[in-house]
Amino acid sequence: MTAAGSALQVHAVRFGPGQELFGCLQTFVEERRLRAPFIITCVGSVTKATLRLANATATNTNEVLHLSGRFEIVSLVGTLNRDAHVHISLSDSEGRTIGGHVLGDLEVFTTAEVVIGEAVDLQFSREMDQQTGFPELVVQTPSKMEKSA
Repeated sequence: MTAAGSALQVHAVRFGPGQELFGCLQTFVEERRLRAPFIITCVGSVTKATLRLANATATNTNEVLHLSGRFEIVSLVGTLNRDAHVHISLSDSEGRTIGGHVLGDLEVFTTAEVVIGEAVDLQFSREMDQQTGFPELVVQTPSKMEKSA
């Protein structure tokens, strides 16, 4: 287990109809040069989503679901560093919920109100983990950031 503490900075942003939420979040982070960003909360709706489902493995990452319709965002969580790791739960018009790892195509229907936190004393990155077969979160503290600079 790796753990580190940090001060918190909060950013609030609203995206409108037709915008692609995942890409917009990544652009927001890049433009502001956030080093350790994460999603605190999100409410809104989408008309499209592309998700990788939970049964994916390092050797079978192609379990992908393409959604189209009107969905409420009931949860959006994850880290937003360059190789973002974001999961979403969506609810359809009958209240049924589906979720997974966001691959993209999150087209905003009416709005997406997102509160983003940044651990200002840390830096997030991802490195391949031989045990899981996936790029996993690496948290750097100030002392480690100075050594790698």
